[in-house]
Amino acid sequence: MALLDWVVIGIFLLVLIGIVVWVMKQEQDDTADYFLGGRDATWIAIGASIFASNIGSEHLVGLAGAGASSGMAMAHWEIQGWLILLLGWVFVPFYSRSMVYTMPEFLEKRYNSQSRTILSVISLISYVLTKVAVTVYAGGLVFQQVFGIQELWGIDFFWIAAIGLVLITAVYTIFGGMRSVLYTSVLQTPILLLGSAVILVLGLKELGGWDEMIRIAGAVPVNDYGDKMTDLMRNINDPKFPWLGALIGSAIIGFWYWCTDQFIVQRVLSGKNEKESRRGAIFGAYLKLLPVFLFLIPGMIAFAIHQKSIGAGGEAFLPMLSNGQINSDSAFPVLVAKLLPAGFKGVVVCGILAALMSSLASLFNSSASLFTIDFYKRFKPDTSEKRLVVVGQIATVFIVVLGILWIPIMRSIGDVLYTYLQDVQSVLAPGIAAAFLLGVTWKRTSAKGGMWGLITGLIIGLTRLGANVFYSNNPDAAQTLFKYIFYDVNWLFFCGWMFLFCIVIIVVVSLFTEAPSEEKIQGLVFGTATPEQKAVTRASWNHWDIIHTVIILGITVAFYIYFW
Repeated sequence: MALLDWVVIGIFLLVLIGIVVWVMKQEQDDTADYFLGGRDATWIAIGASIFASNIGSEHLVGLAGAGASSGMAMAHWEIQGWLILLLGWVFVPFYSRSMVYTMPEFLEKRYNSQSRTILSVISLISYVLTKVAVTVYAGGLVFQQVFGIQELWGIDFFWIAAIGLVLITAVYTIFGGMRSVLYTSVLQTPILLLGSAVILVLGLKELGGWDEMIRIAGAVPVNDYGDKMTDLMRNINDPKFPWLGALIGSAIIGFWYWCTDQFIVQRVLSGKNEKESRRGAIFGAYLKLLPVFLFLIPGMIAFAIHQKSIGAGGEAFLPMLSNGQINSDSAFPVLVAKLLPAGFKGVVVCGILAALMSSLASLFNSSASLFTIDFYKRFKPDTSEKRLVVVGQIATVFIVVLGILWIPIMRSIGDVLYTYLQDVQSVLAPGIAAAFLLGVTWKRTSAKGGMWGLITGLIIGLTRLGANVFYSNNPDAAQTLFKYIFYDVNWLFFCGWMFLFCIVIIVVVSLFTEAPSEEKIQGLVFGTATPEQKAVTRASWNHWDIIHTVIILGITVAFYIYFW
């Protein structure tokens, strides 16, 4: 790191501090101000926040690493970002009419209080133990490699980087709330895009161009069925990413994540009206087309440079693990450290900081929202708005502490937990996705139907995760029907079958239990909106919204055709 890089980082931090100080001077006397930024966010802030919140360690480390190890396979999860359009076009009207702060709160209005509690518990546990933990853990590793510092003041630099990241992010999240998350995202998103674009260009230049990357990666087999690293759609028998399973699994996980997860939907709830929320979702969908090119393909570039260098008798570009395999997760930070000139390295480090801080800030704010609105306010409904803001800040501090305490555990089992991270999402998503999908599309879905759909998803998901842990550590376990269903079945196909099973449970229970009243579901399900509500929704979009939606879908189809 040259002096110019440190100057760039210093300027970035000063601007960030300035934004946070300005936000802190704004009135934040109630929960709408603190958790939803006063519900006055514009489409630019919403779209930028959706993108910046989504881009975290799983992209800087995981997605680039996936590109270096398995090629285009993980692109399904990124290109399925078109599902943000469903959030904007289908779900925004229902969420806006309900005037909720959280997704569990919406389920209470649509179903019952038990459904709200179930989703709140699932969300809080998953945020603290997976998203916060993985982001902090990977952040420490990334900065240790980028800065090239092993120890500082006699302390492992990993700890300094990880805890520093948490504390800096916590300060502006605690004092600034959602408004600070939104406005810092507007600063952070262009920096992240610029830095990653520079990496892509310089990486291709170092390698010898796009065609050279396709030639090298296209010669590397990834299974026994003739598929190469450049193939997106892989043989139906591929053990990890069969094409049908990848399409089904990524769509279910994408629907859950983009349309029902508090972490993302809270950005849209902060919009001043349906028009701004929908256009924010469309803008976010445009931005979501970029990660494949900004993170996954640079990982493939790093792999191709490594192969080319080794083939020419040169030094290895990527570091090697003790087992002789390439350390693929180091792909992005190695590109930063080895290819970028002074100044630009500082820009990219700011981009990495931006990604990790935005993702953490959104997690902290969403978790505090869930705790304050879905637990504290329910048991103490007479609490003043100012007091609820304070409770939200205290909840954020508590979540920060849990994140720090989890770091040692995360560091000791990091590889294992990261391996299972996608598995966690694949069993978390189906029950929640089924409950939301039928909740807004089928009037007959009853309160008990939705609740039992969630419970079924939770039980099956925990069983699958438990089976994964047990059988992974007991390879000689006897072959049984239970083992086949909950361990041997491909995780993507399991996700699809689990989603279908949860839908069946919801439908059957709903048909045998009391239907919801018209008053309870008015405006929350298709076909129940009042003429006034329909008029508001119709006035919130025009032909430009349709044109941009078609363009995004067209780019998605073109991507699948090119990498088929």
